[in-house]
Amino acid sequence: MSLTDTLRSPRGTAAMFVALAAFWGTSFVAIETGLHAFPPLIFAGLRYAIAGGIVLLYAVLTTDRWLPRSRGEWLSVGVSGVLVIALYHALLYLGELHVSGAVAAVVISIAPVLTAVFASVLLPDESLGRVELVGFALGVLGVAVIAAPSGDAIGAATVVPVLLILGGAAAFALGGVLTRPLKTSLPLRSMQAWTMLLGAGVLFAGAALRGESVAAIHWTPNAIISLVYLTIISGVVAFLIYFELLDRAGPSTVHLVSYLEPVVATMMSFAVLGDVVGPRALVGFLAVFAGFAVVERERFAVLDATRERVRLAYVRLVHSEHVSPDGRRGYEHADD
Repeated sequence: MSLTDTLRSPRGTAAMFVALAAFWGTSFVAIETGLHAFPPLIFAGLRYAIAGGIVLLYAVLTTDRWLPRSRGEWLSVGVSGVLVIALYHALLYLGELHVSGAVAAVVISIAPVLTAVFASVLLPDESLGRVELVGFALGVLGVAVIAAPSGDAIGAATVVPVLLILGGAAAFALGGVLTRPLKTSLPLRSMQAWTMLLGAGVLFAGAALRGESVAAIHWTPNAIISLVYLTIISGVVAFLIYFELLDRAGPSTVHLVSYLEPVVATMMSFAVLGDVVGPRALVGFLAVFAGFAVVERERFAVLDATRERVRLAYVRLVHSEHVSPDGRRGYEHADD
């Protein structure tokens, strides 16, 4: 079996899903590492300015349209750029100045639950029943467990950072809901590129308001590695995988990657930094995950259907191959 066949197979799709979770989960640890050398908003702005430029170049080379045209397209770029890129990352990076990447990943994992809540309030076709409200309550309880002061100075000092990160998760969720009604024919790669670039501009403006300075950057090897990883691997490569998975499995399945990210972040935080997630954060994550499972229980049912769809598509692809008389492999055509 060729490499192309392997990547198209269900195992290839599963491997891409795991890789996406690994790249995005590790980003929380990379942020924690880089914050020792970069002012937070400049750090986030540099990441998305570079990544946005690379993705835009890729969109120019691979899509039929790279520039937004309609008011709706620019509005979608504006909403995503301000909320999903700028505000989300500003609050996340500021919060991670005081809590570990693993804890940040656990708090961010409430975003899908918040998405369902915002959708029920803002979108006419969405609603939350009693069961979903129980799920939302579990998610909030999980974050409350993580943020609750433990009685010592360290415990009290984590409250504000956790609330900042929770605000970032809310901004991310709200941005995703507000862009749903905005119809656009702009290719996703082009949309993502402009979103990153606009978000970077807003982050740089926020950095200026906070008095951050480029002169404060310490260009250590760890700082450079962190920035390169967040820009190239967690930014460009991860988003290319994300686009491919959207085509193969759909948003309902890709949506679930956010619940592997805290697991990856916890393991990498221990492996790279020696950080250990305490029992409180673990209990909080389990509560958040339980809330997610309740609110999004129908999405888990979609997994089986999606996996079967991918498997059948791969089987049809393999069975469409034939071997020509000269021994070369080819593909049958519908009109053969």
